[in-house]
Amino acid sequence: MNNKRSNHLKKNNLLRLPSWIKFPISKASEFERVQSLIKESNIHTICEEGRCPNRAECYASGTATFLLGGSICTRSCSFCQVNKGVPIGINLEESRKIAEAVEKLNLKYVVLTSVARDDLSDHGVIFFTSTITEIRKRNKEIKIEVLTPDLWGGGKTLHEREDLQKQRLRKILEVHPVCFNHNLETVERLQKEVRRGANYRNSLNLLAASKEINPHIETKSGIMLGLGETLNEIKDTILDLKKVRCDQITIGQYLRPSLLHMPVAKYWEPKEFDYISEFAELIGFKKVSCGPLIRSSYHAG
Repeated sequence: MNNKRSNHLKKNNLLRLPSWIKFPISKASEFERVQSLIKESNIHTICEEGRCPNRAECYASGTATFLLGGSICTRSCSFCQVNKGVPIGINLEESRKIAEAVEKLNLKYVVLTSVARDDLSDHGVIFFTSTITEIRKRNKEIKIEVLTPDLWGGGKTLHEREDLQKQRLRKILEVHPVCFNHNLETVERLQKEVRRGANYRNSLNLLAASKEINPHIETKSGIMLGLGETLNEIKDTILDLKKVRCDQITIGQYLRPSLLHMPVAKYWEPKEFDYISEFAELIGFKKVSCGPLIRSSYHAG
């Protein structure tokens, strides 16, 4: 098959964006102010790197999600727009610059996430602890949520790997974030295809361990819809999160960042999101954010 015909078939097989997915209009002045400061400070936000459709709304409400550890991830998840490859060292000024940006932007609620750094022995834990420390040097009242990778790796045996994961987690919880967030991203059956290098059970165990180490810190997780999952699989995933005492859940529609990423298998309708939201609320989640444009940090504060 020639390239022209192949490209034509690919285009014909793409699902059209449905009418109910409407991107919010950005407030230009606020948008430019935040973007300029991020560029000048040589720091990163997942809002920008992931092209989040809600970033202008979050900026205006005093919330932003900073991306720690640089902008290159050591994993190659098939849904994610963040650059993949070999990270270039560590920016020793990152924590201070992020803390200064938080102060200048007068943010009330900060979410700290990071690229996966499997190249580091602590898997990037120091990025979280040092940044939280720097922010609190300037303002102890700012609430800080962390959205971490799975902290999995190292060790020769399963027991050693589990122990290392808990050690890394404990260091993050010791600096007392208000919420510990770690995303499952998708249902168990689709994990290998969607989250390359991650594991469904390891992620559930991380959330469970957070509650064991400090039950007073709320836990949170999120999944995307539209990757080929069924309604029953979604329900099973929500139930699995409840079993590990997860407090909050975010559920949104997967939107394909480019033709190099996984295609959208289905656009779930608003009424289906409503049904799933009611199900999660019924089984006892404290906070449920569920809708086509919902993302991990949407209305986090």
